[in-house]
Amino acid sequence: MASAGLRKELECSVCLNVYTDPVTLRCGHNFCRVCIDRVLDTQVRSGGYSCPECRQEFYDRPALQRNITLCNIVENFLSAQPDLEESGVHCTYCFNAHVPAIRSCVLCEASLCENHLSVHSNSPEHILCDPTTSLQNRKCSIHRKILEYYCTEDSACICVSCCLIGKHKGHQMESLDVAYGEKKKKLRNILQKLMVKKEETEKSIQSLLERRQKVQKKGHFEAEIIAALFRDLRRQLEDLEKRVQLEISRQAELVLLSVSDLIQILEIKKDELSRKMHHIEELCNTTDPLTVLQKSDTGDLCDTEDGDRDRHTKLLHDGGDLDVFRISHTLDTGLSDIISVINGGIYIPKAVDILLDVNSAHPRLSITDDLKCACGLEDFEVYPQSPQRFESFQVLSNQSFSSGRHYLEMDLQGEYWTVGVCYPSIDRKGPQSSLGNNNKSWCLSMCYDEEDDDNEYLVSHDSKSIILPVKISVKKIRIYLDYEVGQLSFYAMCDSIRHLHTFIATFTEPLHIALGVQDGSIRISSGESGEARSN
Repeated sequence: MASAGLRKELECSVCLNVYTDPVTLRCGHNFCRVCIDRVLDTQVRSGGYSCPECRQEFYDRPALQRNITLCNIVENFLSAQPDLEESGVHCTYCFNAHVPAIRSCVLCEASLCENHLSVHSNSPEHILCDPTTSLQNRKCSIHRKILEYYCTEDSACICVSCCLIGKHKGHQMESLDVAYGEKKKKLRNILQKLMVKKEETEKSIQSLLERRQKVQKKGHFEAEIIAALFRDLRRQLEDLEKRVQLEISRQAELVLLSVSDLIQILEIKKDELSRKMHHIEELCNTTDPLTVLQKSDTGDLCDTEDGDRDRHTKLLHDGGDLDVFRISHTLDTGLSDIISVINGGIYIPKAVDILLDVNSAHPRLSITDDLKCACGLEDFEVYPQSPQRFESFQVLSNQSFSSGRHYLEMDLQGEYWTVGVCYPSIDRKGPQSSLGNNNKSWCLSMCYDEEDDDNEYLVSHDSKSIILPVKISVKKIRIYLDYEVGQLSFYAMCDSIRHLHTFIATFTEPLHIALGVQDGSIRISSGESGEARSN
């Protein structure tokens, strides 16, 4: 590929072959010495000279300055391309040896070596070119004369006989040099356009590469944040588990200590009761009345402390269990601290709460009293005159967003609806006021396709639309906006959230939520107050 490109740069614009003994005119253009001599010879009759490349005119025949640098480049190029160095064409006049030809004469239909070229005629009609075996291609196939003219009507190279008596008689003619110059001019224009398109394509590729790198970098960064967050989360959960388990163990230890103390006391009391029971049993078995009456005090034997019973009852019912509230409080406090860490580690946007601007609503749209729902009507509402009112079935939000990340959700009904965002400077009248039909709005639309008997979803911006391959019925939409990043995304809220489309843009004005509905309704789900600015 590099050799082909270099060869193109080393081609003479007259013979379209690699330079042979290149020389330079005063204008800076290079030609083979033989080629430019032939061209200058043909210009003698016109009374002036000009460069065949740029058409710069010279009063006198210009001196030819040998381009030594270009000669060296050509030699190095040919030495690196041995197949170009020897053409395989031999001198026509060297009968006894296969001597390589260095030029071919179109008029003579012969190829010449260096010796025969030195004695060959230098007259203009003897046109020389690089060695070739296809000299007949440079002559008219009908009249066998040199092709000297170009028929602009038939786009064909012709000889003088074709002009005078052939089928091209009466046609518009040009000399080959003139036609060649015009053709090259057209080719240069095409080349310039292709270069511009190539530059634009390269810029697009570069921007996409930068975008890809940015997304990869951001994805890696966000993944690292989440990984660190979950590592810290696991550590804090483990610490919290230890604290809760320690609290449970502490409380259980206190309860068990009280129970153990009471068990010990009751064991002593049980032994005392057993002793008294044994003494009484002995008295009951004694037959001597005097002994029974003298050795026993009934009151002392029956005396028992009720304090232990009360303590036992209190321990079982009032203090004999763990303090669940204290354990729950420890757990709740710990979880609250962890949630604070999560909120500090990653930003989670909340649904914003917006209201619709009645002053922008089309008369065929009814706005509910809570300013959250737009309904399509068959009749017209009586609205006061307002320069902000749309001529199409649309309405904007009261609030706008000029920074931050936000999302909101909408419930959808009907067969024709549009949801999106737009600048406040969007036109309010004319076809260019419709959402997506200008460079100031981005939207998702749904319409019923009677031909396929199905719903069709498309996204639009700057009068360009893309049909989405969505085969589900979308009844709830989430719009996500990241103003600084320039990202606007649409999601279908089905059984699971499904991404529909993302616009990437550079926002230059505040953005309003924009709704369009012809039949049915669009209701904005209530959310928390976001970073919206009321106009």
